[in-house]
Amino acid sequence: MSTAPAPAPAPRGGTPSDKPQAPRGERPARAASFRGASRPAGGARSSRSGQGRPGKATRDIRRTLRRPMGPSASAPKAAEYYPDAPGSNVVRIVPLGGVEEVGRNMFTVEANGDIFIFDVGFQFTSEDGNPGVDYLLPNTKYLEKNIDRVRAVFITHGHLDHIGGIPFLMNRFGNPPIYTQNLSAIMIAKRQEEYPDMPKPNLVVVEPGSTHTIGNTKVKFFPVTHSIPDSMGISMSTPYGNVIATGDLKLDHNNGIPTEEETKKWGALGAEKNLMFIADSTNAERDGFSVPERKVHETLAEIIKTVPGRLIIGTFASQFERMVKIIEISESLGKKIVTEGRSIKTNLEIAQKTGLLKLDKSTLISAQEIGDYPPDKIVVLATGAQGEEFAALMRIATKQHKNIVLNERDTIVLSSSVIPGNEISVQKLKDNLYRNKVTLIHYRSSDVHSTGHGNTGELVWINKQVNAKFFMPAYGYFSMTSCHAKAVEQAGRPRESIVLADNGTVIDIVDGERMDVHKEKVPSAPLIVDGFSIGDMQEVVIRDRQMLAKDGMFVIIATVNLKTGKLRKSPDIISRGFIYLRESQDLLNQARLLIKKTVEDSTQGMNPVDLDFVKNTLSDTMAGYLFSRTNKAPMVIPVLIGV
Repeated sequence: MSTAPAPAPAPRGGTPSDKPQAPRGERPARAASFRGASRPAGGARSSRSGQGRPGKATRDIRRTLRRPMGPSASAPKAAEYYPDAPGSNVVRIVPLGGVEEVGRNMFTVEANGDIFIFDVGFQFTSEDGNPGVDYLLPNTKYLEKNIDRVRAVFITHGHLDHIGGIPFLMNRFGNPPIYTQNLSAIMIAKRQEEYPDMPKPNLVVVEPGSTHTIGNTKVKFFPVTHSIPDSMGISMSTPYGNVIATGDLKLDHNNGIPTEEETKKWGALGAEKNLMFIADSTNAERDGFSVPERKVHETLAEIIKTVPGRLIIGTFASQFERMVKIIEISESLGKKIVTEGRSIKTNLEIAQKTGLLKLDKSTLISAQEIGDYPPDKIVVLATGAQGEEFAALMRIATKQHKNIVLNERDTIVLSSSVIPGNEISVQKLKDNLYRNKVTLIHYRSSDVHSTGHGNTGELVWINKQVNAKFFMPAYGYFSMTSCHAKAVEQAGRPRESIVLADNGTVIDIVDGERMDVHKEKVPSAPLIVDGFSIGDMQEVVIRDRQMLAKDGMFVIIATVNLKTGKLRKSPDIISRGFIYLRESQDLLNQARLLIKKTVEDSTQGMNPVDLDFVKNTLSDTMAGYLFSRTNKAPMVIPVLIGV
């Protein structure tokens, strides 16, 4: 099994390209009144077990971490790697996102002199890891360097981890045409309406089973089973065989036996000469076969028929087929549907526009009309099954919804699994629901949810059917791609035919016979969407936000007589997220005395007074004092005004 080398450390610093910023690597100034201010480093936290002022080593670490991040004369920036265009005897695969995480999906395939891009997704970010950042995006610098060879983008399906980056990234590599199926195209166009200043995508709607010639390359699109309609895989021809990418997928099966349609589809693909297979790994850590969506529909139908009171179903808005089935069953039983949540309303509009959903207008009612019908005639479709604070379900559970008030005759169905990282928020949702004495049904107690990703049994079966010469597991964390690789190896695939890639890995298949993995990687550090900025991760900014979140800030405002070096009056102190000032008067009084002494000692004999030197000295002194008194290391910001 070929394993990509460990990624080199990402260069520190960086600036978005869409706004004027300080030169790369320079620390951007704060607000004008804070210029020149310094701060203690987070490294001081490592010595919290000791008492008193941190020693010289800790102070040295603080000074080091306060230095501007990024290239400098003494530490030149490492050159970014951009390999030459592959020769005519080479097929190149470069994952730019999605093989070290779930989300941010994007990889390229190069052949016949052309570059094709598979998916342009984003990843949601946590406040803990990247506070204030809206989304994480794939790094497109490699594509920008080769913009003249980019021919097309293929979108496998309409989930945001596959289409979310389109408004932000397409103009960076020439806004090439996007080939996808009808539902995905409508979802892309609908999302684009939220970004009117971004270039309009050039959408080409394709049919499953169709073949297109793009540039010098023939491409075939085939349907796959997933949790959203119009999901497709791509088979791209090269002189040495096809490169096949699945997107996200599972198998439709009966007790572990694939249906006739699945057998026919994958058998036809396997009958061709296939060079490289790139497949979904999201559920590769789970053995056996996943629960078919058909089983979920049967379970939900039984619940809708038999529940005596009002029924509230929380699900993902992207589960088109499931929502349509719930509405069709409810309508057949004479029940009314209430939709709560913007994304559900939007996606149901799309479902009606594409013909996936046809219903009588009287079936959908507003939340204000709930009281006009008997409780057993009401079904509520709501967002928020992951426990999101402001989503419909949580507002209903915490009695903050204007029109829906729970009672003990209500039944709540959470028709979704828990996304990793959401365990605490989902538990809070369940606790709040139970406080209303409702009946709660979830995926652990009943078959009310099915994943959209195949388990190991399905993945191994598909791999054998395709029977490609080489294989790259994708779409998942490294643990998932590793489990996928191990499973197909144990099923008989030669170890040397498998490549475990990192983001940025360059994989060349030479003459259709040999797989070469480059030691260097192309740029792969995430781009970020941070307000109006789109660009490199600014580590210095993120680090400051993390420090403010951990220990807060301590601002010192003092007026210094530039002739004598004396303070004109007692310094003002502002604290946010550090201590409660009213209960810390002794600490503040001692701090003011120390500030006065430090400033006046620093300026003694100094002519003229160097305020920048005084600020640095004051910052170090106060950082040590505050740490010794509180065992915390807030960001210290001295603001000295010379008069």
